[in-house]
Amino acid sequence: MAPKEQKSKEAKAMAAANASKGKKKKWSKGKMKEKVNNMVKFDKATYEKLLTEVPKYKMITPSVLSDRLRINGSLARAAIKELLGQGLIKVVAKSASQEIYTRATAAA
Repeated sequence: MAPKEQKSKEAKAMAAANASKGKKKKWSKGKMKEKVNNMVKFDKATYEKLLTEVPKYKMITPSVLSDRLRINGSLARAAIKELLGQGLIKVVAKSASQEIYTRATAAA
């Protein structure tokens, strides 16, 4: 076998610099959350559903109303105040960050 040809110092340094570069990592776009298009005003059908079905729910919170009736959070809070005023629901727990209500029973 013929003896190996030795590279110069500069050639070795250049080869080492090029070897470590490799391919750049490509970042994924990430998962996009689906945009919900909730109502900001009640239409007649949704308001009727609020008055008939919601007082029968076991647990009533602004997030439950927002999810089931497709209304935004501020409208859900206003709807809860109205149902509370009519005596259709009662308070279970209320804090600054979370309000939990339930159906008003005849015994209570």
